[in-house]
Amino acid sequence: MKLLPEIKVHQKRPALDARPLERRVGLIILATDHTSEPDFRRMVASERIGVYVARIPYANPTTPENLRKMQPALTAGAALILPDEPLDAICYSCTSASVVIGDAEIEAAIQAAKPGVPVVTPPMAGVRGLRALGARKISILTPYTVETSRPMAAYFAAQGFDIASFTCLGFEDDREMARIAPAKLVDLAREATEASADALFVSCTALRAALAVTCMEKAIGRPVVTSNQATAWNCLRLCGDDTQRPEFGRLMTLPPGQ
Repeated sequence: MKLLPEIKVHQKRPALDARPLERRVGLIILATDHTSEPDFRRMVASERIGVYVARIPYANPTTPENLRKMQPALTAGAALILPDEPLDAICYSCTSASVVIGDAEIEAAIQAAKPGVPVVTPPMAGVRGLRALGARKISILTPYTVETSRPMAAYFAAQGFDIASFTCLGFEDDREMARIAPAKLVDLAREATEASADALFVSCTALRAALAVTCMEKAIGRPVVTSNQATAWNCLRLCGDDTQRPEFGRLMTLPPGQ
């Protein structure tokens, strides 16, 4: 039997960097989410910015009642992201739930675990993005049912937008929403955009819409803002990253919104 070598403790600990990565973005997503994590990996994560993910319980169908049930899990989900360490931003990646629960309530629930962290929701980021683009009259496309789309229409109207048209696809399962091909979203965007609209908002973090933004913009001849593209843009700007990424649409070339 071979003798094991003596294990020595180095006498001097190496100096430590302030953080493993310069900036930290927290991402709270649904247990069923197929899309937010890959989108943030391609649009936000870099050698400078880390994206740290927590999943919280969620069960279909996508109804206002089921969406509201996620609110109690938000604090615990946020607490699991690098416990006791500060974040530069944290995003709750569910557009329809953010509208139903309310931005202020989501911010309070997350900040109970992460005091002072800037909180981003998809509809909030969508509003900032549309304003940064100068849009006032918009068309909206969602994959939801009419019941789940109705609060979305009310949210954007309350933010001062004139809604030229609103189209929904009638889906109840976010896992099916994620299976709509990006190329099909281009066709749907063309059909859903009213001629008088300044821009199109494509709602839902389950949709692979960020992959189709530039093609949608070319098809309709005006800016397109999507849920994951808008939250990625908002989180990047909160991290001080103003790099232009035109491959993800006109919004990704703009400075922080108001």
